[in-house]
Amino acid sequence: MTDVLSQFWQAYLYQSNGAFSGMAVTLWLLVLSISMGFVASIFLAVARVSPRRWISFPVWLFTYLFRGTPLYVQILFIYAGVYSLDFVKHTPPLAAFFQSGFDCLVLALTLNTAAYTTEIFAGAIRATSAGEIESARAFSMSRFALYRRIILPSALRRALPAYSNEVILMLHATSLAFTATVPDILKVARDANSATYQTFASYGLAALLYLCLSFTLIWLFRGYERRALAYLGAHR
Repeated sequence: MTDVLSQFWQAYLYQSNGAFSGMAVTLWLLVLSISMGFVASIFLAVARVSPRRWISFPVWLFTYLFRGTPLYVQILFIYAGVYSLDFVKHTPPLAAFFQSGFDCLVLALTLNTAAYTTEIFAGAIRATSAGEIESARAFSMSRFALYRRIILPSALRRALPAYSNEVILMLHATSLAFTATVPDILKVARDANSATYQTFASYGLAALLYLCLSFTLIWLFRGYERRALAYLGAHR
């Protein structure tokens, strides 16, 4: 353990030479994918519950495909498969994007979490109380105002426990970054193991860092859940 810490602690936790540490890369991947996936999933969830099949069916197909295939395969497909297409190679903006392992990984993680989060939010929207909706319609709210003021705020609060689990799962999913040669925590652990042959210490330290990040996220979400869902306790 001493050799691993003395040689690689900066690579794991902090680097001041202009390079990102494994911890920073992991957190950056998580923040980018979760942020973009969250925004996209709100619009997709609204489309998913639409009574118009031509709107809801494409979203269902998207979520079905990305929830039905392994994330590892999705990363390989986007990172290695898409760039092999001729029109991608001969379109400079696309070629530059898909040549970057980091960009491909963020895209794969974003699409994956958007698929799962869409179904979480869609289920919460369907569970909205009919009384809330009827009360809003009694005030002559438009459909847009109904979603903005009543349905989405209520649904997002109820979906919070399930969504927090999705965020933790996405943190764990970032460990697949090595697929696209992105130097996250696990990539640093692999390098440390190759250099020191201290397998237990190298991967044990990586596991400890993932545990710390997971417990921090759980603590933050639980604190927010207590405030956001306090109104439910008042009616029990």
